[in-house]
Amino acid sequence: MSVEDRYQSSIILKEIAELLNEGTDTKKVLTVVLKKLLQVTGLQTGWIFLIDDSGTQHLVADEALPPALAANQKQRMCQDKCWCVNKYNNLQLTKATNIIECKRIEDALDEGAGETCGLSHHATVPLRAGQERFGILNVGAPNKTHFERNELALLESVAYQIGTALKRIKLTQREQETALVAERNRLARDLHDSVNQLLFSLSLTARGGVEMTESTDIKETFTYIQDLAQEALGEMRALIWQLRPDGLENGLISALRSYAEMLGLSIETKLTGATSLPGKVEEALWRIGQEALANCKKHSQTTEVVLDFQASEVGVTMSIMDNGCGFHHENNLEIPTLGLRNMKKRTENLDGTFLLNSKPGTGTEIKVYIPF
Repeated sequence: MSVEDRYQSSIILKEIAELLNEGTDTKKVLTVVLKKLLQVTGLQTGWIFLIDDSGTQHLVADEALPPALAANQKQRMCQDKCWCVNKYNNLQLTKATNIIECKRIEDALDEGAGETCGLSHHATVPLRAGQERFGILNVGAPNKTHFERNELALLESVAYQIGTALKRIKLTQREQETALVAERNRLARDLHDSVNQLLFSLSLTARGGVEMTESTDIKETFTYIQDLAQEALGEMRALIWQLRPDGLENGLISALRSYAEMLGLSIETKLTGATSLPGKVEEALWRIGQEALANCKKHSQTTEVVLDFQASEVGVTMSIMDNGCGFHHENNLEIPTLGLRNMKKRTENLDGTFLLNSKPGTGTEIKVYIPF
């Protein structure tokens, strides 16, 4: 490598370090870093898997995949396990290493799935920060079947930077979530201490007005004001519950039961299995449950609701059903309301599945499954 080449390489590595130090969008950061890494190493193809605690890989970045791997929206990269992922999950992958042959490429060749562009082998590097592991980085080039020690050392250095950046992003997101919860709690306190008290005072004043006047018209006006204040108080209590559920510290089921009772619903709960829910999952299920129960109150024309909660070590299923009026909906059609679309979005943001079942006269069921 010439002096000029080494200089250009050092500039690119510096850019990689700066990007990893400043970026906050995991997918965007890893996509750009992978492209720059291939540029500095002279390699052509690469991909990054993030691997969750269950051992499932998620393709978050790739560059110049051969047609055999890119076909069908990269389906081959998103399914099944391969040798490198298996080594990672079996704790056998602790440093940059040569992989004898890419199993995904081998399977593609056996199935005649498309052109491989000479790619047959790749190097694999674990992404980690200290003892915390995040996934693997794979890189390769046409007809390259071996990686020299200095190449592996460079890959390992960049992979360690990536792992450190992933941990920083994770910690930043956790801090933001904590700050958001604190802000919600503050807002809930402010609403309770100010607006809620004002509405309560207005209701008492209107009641006093009814008792003090002899005029029928004025009595009706004060009664109307009192009814409006009571309705607003109910809406305010529901809003405060949404911002800061007082019962969530006692568990999700207890919180949803209390929320249903606050809405005036009679709720039957069925619980199967037990597990400790990740914070994000519990938060999503709480918001989905709130919206579903509020819909029952507003639209179902019934006060009877069934909450079915099934938990396991790998995921949780929650369904909320009513026996109310229902409405016409086909699963191949767009979800009709913003609230329902928000529930679906919350579920899918956690790689879950959302089902809406409803027919006129047979009630409505909201069912979500979220894996861990």
